[in-house]
Amino acid sequence: MDLVQYLPQLCQGLLVSLQLTVISVGFGYAVGLLLALGVSSQLSWLKWPTLVIVEVGRGIPSLVVLYVVYYGLPSVGLLFDNFAAAAIGLTFTVAAYSSEMLRAGIQSVHRGQNEAAMALGLPQTSTFTRIILPQGLRSSIPALMGLAIQSFQGTSLAYSISVSELMSNAYQSSSITFQYLQIYAITGLVFAVIAVPSTWTSVWVERRLAKGFA
Repeated sequence: MDLVQYLPQLCQGLLVSLQLTVISVGFGYAVGLLLALGVSSQLSWLKWPTLVIVEVGRGIPSLVVLYVVYYGLPSVGLLFDNFAAAAIGLTFTVAAYSSEMLRAGIQSVHRGQNEAAMALGLPQTSTFTRIILPQGLRSSIPALMGLAIQSFQGTSLAYSISVSELMSNAYQSSSITFQYLQIYAITGLVFAVIAVPSTWTSVWVERRLAKGFA
């Protein structure tokens, strides 16, 4: 059978995968920044619970997180459809990993920057938001771009909770045609066409930032 007729179905799955990526990366980075600030806090009642959340998020496989959200939370009255469950689960994983990247970026800012701001009489809040945070985010960009690529590839796990993303649609198409090798090869190529240029862009950005810091 002609594989071309299944390309629209694969493209629809790709669109869902991209939507999951945008949602999980966008919200995940925002939550990750809050977690990074919580772990960096001097307040023990805030630091330690936040640290536990981060370590749990990094320690549990993404697939298990998806199962907990989709199959486990309904037992306590929290019911989500499969797309929302996938978005929530992937966002949690991205937030946990990005928090450590952001925290490392913030802590990489030289202490002299803070001392210079204090010498100028800048408030602590302004020092952090206008001096420390922008430089820390800049340092974190290469790692965050790499995480975004991994997150896109990780959307294939949403197939396990019946989300009609790229991998799910590839399985449906191959089940009809029995041409598993061809369809899965095309699916892998679609992932590569997006991920490989993104990886090159990440390397280019990292080099540009390195020159900027130099």
